[in-house]
Order: sequence, then C-alpha cells, then structure tokens
Amino acid sequence: MSREGASGRKQAVMFGAGNVGRGFLGQLFAESGYRVVFVDIDELLIGALAADQRYTLRLVDNDGQQDLTITPVTGLLATDTDAVADALAETSIAATAVGARALAHIAPVLAAGVARRQERGFEEPLNIIVCENLKGAAAILRGLVAEHLEEAQRAYLDGHVGFVNTVIGRMVPELPASLRAENPSLIIAEPYKELPVDAEGFVGPVPCVVGMEAHEGFALFTARKLYLHNAGHAILGYLGYQRGYEFGYDALADPEVRSVLEGALAESARGIAACYGADPAWLQAHVDDLLRRFDNRVLQDPIRRLARDPLRKLAPEDRLVGAARLAERAGLEPVHLATGIAAALAYDQPDDPMAVRLSRRIADEGLPQVMDAVSGILAGEPLGALVLRAHAALMQA
Repeated sequence: MSREGASGRKQAVMFGAGNVGRGFLGQLFAESGYRVVFVDIDELLIGALAADQRYTLRLVDNDGQQDLTITPVTGLLATDTDAVADALAETSIAATAVGARALAHIAPVLAAGVARRQERGFEEPLNIIVCENLKGAAAILRGLVAEHLEEAQRAYLDGHVGFVNTVIGRMVPELPASLRAENPSLIIAEPYKELPVDAEGFVGPVPCVVGMEAHEGFALFTARKLYLHNAGHAILGYLGYQRGYEFGYDALADPEVRSVLEGALAESARGIAACYGADPAWLQAHVDDLLRRFDNRVLQDPIRRLARDPLRKLAPEDRLVGAARLAERAGLEPVHLATGIAAALAYDQPDDPMAVRLSRRIADEGLPQVMDAVSGILAGEPLGALVLRAHAALMQA
C-alpha cells in the first residue's frame, strides 16, 4: 500500500520546523515530490504554515541570494497527538530536528504513530532520519520510542521502522527578530545541499530524496562533520572572541586566526585519514570547501553562536579534544588544536552561562584540575603541556 496524504501526494513528516527542518529537510523533501507536514510547538509558526501551505527559503552567499518557495507544506502542533499519529500513518519517511533534549518529548507521539500503523496493518516501512547533534541519536530515539510501546508493537517497530543517523552540514543562522516579525515562516540558509545518511539504518529500500546519499561505514562522516566542520567553527569562535570580533568571517580574515584554523584542520584531517582509512585528498577538498563557506558574509554567523557552551565543546570526544586525540593517534603533535582548546578554556563571555560556569571553576579549582575534569587532559601529558603553554600565551596577549 502506498503512503499518500489526503491530497493524494506522497507525504513526509518533519518533527521540528526550525533551522534544520525548514532550512534544509523541508526543501529536500519538497523537491523530491513530498508534501511536508511540519510538527512543532510554535503556534505562530505552525499556524502560518498551515494557512499558507508554503514558506520562503532564502539561500544566501557572497555571490547573492535566491528566494525559493517551498510547497506544498502544512503544520501540526506537536500536542495534537491524534493528528500527528494519523500523519505518520500516511507516510513512509519522516525526520526529526528538535534538539537532543526534546527527543524524549516527541517519543510518545512517534510511538502513537507506530502503533496506529500496526493497527491498520501497514507493511510498508517508515524510515525516520534523525537530524540531531547527538552521538548515536538514532539508537537513542529508537529506545525512547520503544519505551512507549507494548511488546507486540515493539516487534512491529523492529521490523517496520528504520531510525537513520545523519550529519547536517548546511549552515542556517538565527533569524533576526525583525525579519521573523515580518514573515514568521521565512528562513535563511546557505546553498550547501548534501545530506549524508547511514545506509545501515534503513528498513527496506533507501528512499529517493534530493541531496541525500546513503553511505556504509558512516562513522567516517560523523568524524568528518565533528572534527572538521564543528572543530573549525569552534576555533573561529574562541579565537575570534579573544580578538574581539563579532562574526565568524571577521575572525577568518585575521591572518593569525586563519593560520591556526588551517593548521588545526590539517591536524584533524590527518587524524581522520589515519584512523578511518579516509582518502586525504577527499578530506582536503572538504576542508577547502569549508573555508570557502566559513567566509559567507551574508549569513552573518555570530562569534557567540560559534563559541557558546564551551563545557560541552570541550568534552573528551567532542570537536576539539576528540580531534586532538585522533591527531595524536596518527603520530602528530596537535599544536594548533591545542591552541583552540586553550582558547575555549579562556572563553569567559558573561552572557553565556556555561562560559561563566567554566571560568568560575578555573578560578576556584585551577586550570589543570578543570582541564582534567572537563576534557580528560592531564597537565603532565604531551597534549596537556601544549594546552597550558597556549593558554599562558593567550593570557599574555
């Protein structure tokens, strides 16, 4: 049985109508011939999507802008469990982009949709692309959904529902309040249009979606996103903050910052190549593309966004320390990544609660103790010595 919405058109359900939902997946689904049903808690936005059946996606870069009309779409409030469950029963593909902390809140309604599909005897698989910045997000969401199902429904879940990991590369900045007030559904993004997904997460054939590419050995793509894209943004954020810049592209234009950034990305790329068997030329091409995209001045990506929440970004396996450990395993001395780590430890933006918390801990406990507790870096090991030296240099600058 083919899964089609009330309009007779195939349908995709998108949990989260924010930056990734409207700014990326909505476009890919619509261009693939799907009617997109957005599910969100934002009443104003959902009302606009349901009334207009379309929204504007503005793609911008240094060469200009292009306004796309994304249609047909509609919106459902996440609290309307019955309507959302019905929508899930009428689709073969869905996606989530709600934020890692909100997965537990959407799990019950996803479970209701799975239960409804079983009750109606639907054998066609439902595949859910999990677009969350969380390691192992697909397995985590599957477990959360299973908690709300009975035993027979869990068996149906295992055989008929795929949970698919992905990494989101498109950059979508925060929309200024003035533009949101003028047009609640407008979204602005860069033109980048690649969606790598984990081939092993699908049940049944991989659906045909514009820009989506299914790959085996998906850990490589996760590493590339975290240790190149995310690490690069973090270094721009933390070093840019130290030098008083407002936007990421300002930091990129600083020769000293760019030198550290390029060195750090080279260290990360060599670590990824050694540990995942990746083609160095393929990784370098990605680095070159990232540097070009980081210079997108129209996006106006603020330093505060790139740098926020340093405690999370300094975790042992996250973008900076994890990249440095990969470089060490490849036999490198990660001097530039250590500078990025040091700049993150020095980040004391007073409007960022995690930055305030970090700086207070350093003041109370001392830098070596916090570096060990937060990042798993010992002062006496080679990486620790590099970080402490770089931190001292930053404090004297």
